[in-house]
Amino acid sequence: MAMAASEIEKRILAAIPDAVVEIRDLAGDGDHYAATVTSESFRGKTRVQQHQMINAAFGADMGTVLHSLALTTKIPA
Repeated sequence: MAMAASEIEKRILAAIPDAVVEIRDLAGDGDHYAATVTSESFRGKTRVQQHQMINAAFGADMGTVLHSLALTTKIPA
């Protein structure tokens, strides 16, 4: 069972409350997503640390219930 885009956004916002989250269904199959996440909390962190913050929101569901999530992280201008 795939994870809905709304659930992806909900989990990211729970982990990073100030985030602006944009979710795209890459293949139209509800199983391959891309997320652009913009947050002030990324400031001073490496790209790897930023992605780890997001991945932590999914725990064991990453790679199972949530099959594929391509990430782009940004710091507000």
